[in-house]
Amino acid sequence: MQVVIVDDTVINLSLMEALIKKIGGCQSKTFSAPHEALEWCEQNPFDLLIVDYMMPDLDGIEFIARLRQRPALEHLPILMVTADQESDVRYRALETGANDFLTKPIDRPEFNSRVRNMLSLRRSHKLLSDRAALLANEVHQAIEAIRLRERETVIRLARAAEYRDPETGAHIRRMANYSCFIAQELGWSSAQVNMLLEAAPMHDVGKVGTPDAILLKPGKLSADEFVIMKQHASIGYELLKDSNSPVLIMAAEIALTHHEKFDGSGYPHGLANEAIAQSGRIVAVADVFDALTSIRPYKPAWELDRAISFLKEQSGTHFDPECVEAFLRRMDDVEVIRQRYTEEPVEVFEPGRT
Repeated sequence: MQVVIVDDTVINLSLMEALIKKIGGCQSKTFSAPHEALEWCEQNPFDLLIVDYMMPDLDGIEFIARLRQRPALEHLPILMVTADQESDVRYRALETGANDFLTKPIDRPEFNSRVRNMLSLRRSHKLLSDRAALLANEVHQAIEAIRLRERETVIRLARAAEYRDPETGAHIRRMANYSCFIAQELGWSSAQVNMLLEAAPMHDVGKVGTPDAILLKPGKLSADEFVIMKQHASIGYELLKDSNSPVLIMAAEIALTHHEKFDGSGYPHGLANEAIAQSGRIVAVADVFDALTSIRPYKPAWELDRAISFLKEQSGTHFDPECVEAFLRRMDDVEVIRQRYTEEPVEVFEPGRT
């Protein structure tokens, strides 16, 4: 182990260096100039510092204070050598970061015992640090495994909805990316945006509870059928709620609120303004825009300008104006996603439902 000795008196340095050599497994690095020693200590690893109190320019207490400013040296054992028996000096040294003292003139057996004790503490701390790092890595791996399983669950839930819904997987990917663009513009953190990317695809998972006759109907729904269709928001929420997963919590929130309208005329609860979860307000814009610009069995795709005009017209009534403005600022990115995730054309039965 590496021991650093700092003392402006050459005789003291030689004595302590000789004593260190007699301790097995140790080597020493000596300095008579404290500033030079401080510079070396800040750039090199070592295991124990032995520093004299009375030195010119930089005394032992100030040396320790400067050294302790470095986080990497926070737990380094330090022995201060002093001929001063004043309790005030020792108290200040302990407050600054000294761990123990050696009194001049140096007693050799005492020197050996205190150095061995300090090095034993250093070994124990290193062992604990290594174990802590190992445990931290294991925890990280466990969390990552949980996250991957959670992501797989999310993907399978989204696929379950897609399997029965005429909307395609391309729609899900486009809509999720559009939602992330809006969230980024609204100042969401990268962690929140990534969560939204995983949660948004489950916005319509409640459609697994919608009868095929209604879900797959090519024409316009009757009033009674639409009442049943609207239940998918609440069904999705019931499927996803009460989870410990932040992603599923957000997904439940989106499933419940993405058909609410900013003016309170939406469903299932007629929420308005900021009573609607922001994630739901975001997905509402992304989902409707993609539905408008995509071919459906019941309608042709709208031209881009027409869809943008619709968003602007419905800003403040159907949609949160901030979400619309945020979306429109990212139209270049939106177009990239539209080109990346294209879908096969489908036969249009009736241009009556958007």
